[in-house]
Amino acid sequence: MRVQVRLFASLRDTVGHTEIGLELGAGATAQDAWEQLVADHPALAPRRQSLAAAVNREYVAFDHPLSPGDEVVFIPPISGG
Repeated sequence: MRVQVRLFASLRDTVGHTEIGLELGAGATAQDAWEQLVADHPALAPRRQSLAAAVNREYVAFDHPLSPGDEVVFIPPISGG
């Protein structure tokens, strides 16, 4: 199945794109999407602990199952004041 991963802030800066299409197997989860993204961009690996995940604009756990066409977002911590 194909999903779209949108990247923001430091993740976008590391990867160099705002959006990436991923091809994942049936039954894939947000964690599987993250692992595929890391396989393609290893510099992202240490970031996992500080991220939240969202699918179709709703926060989800990383074990959330994905469906074809889902939009997956990995959200880095927000800073500012």
